[in-house]
Amino acid sequence: MSAQNDTPVETLSFEAARDELVRVVSELEQGAPTLEQSLALWERGEALAARCEEWLLGAKRRLDAARATASEEDES
Repeated sequence: MSAQNDTPVETLSFEAARDELVRVVSELEQGAPTLEQSLALWERGEALAARCEEWLLGAKRRLDAARATASEEDES
């Protein structure tokens, strides 16, 4: 990885994780110089993808809760 980010994945915002994931995918597509670097990129990419999914699932839960609350208020 040319500029490996050592920031813990669990501390990244959705946008930061997504942007870094885009960079990781780009580097993987270009081909890392060594197998070890490719594996490190792959592992970081997997962790970043999981972080993005975590954020998206959390956002979906919040939207579902807001819709349920709005629906209950409409019925009252």
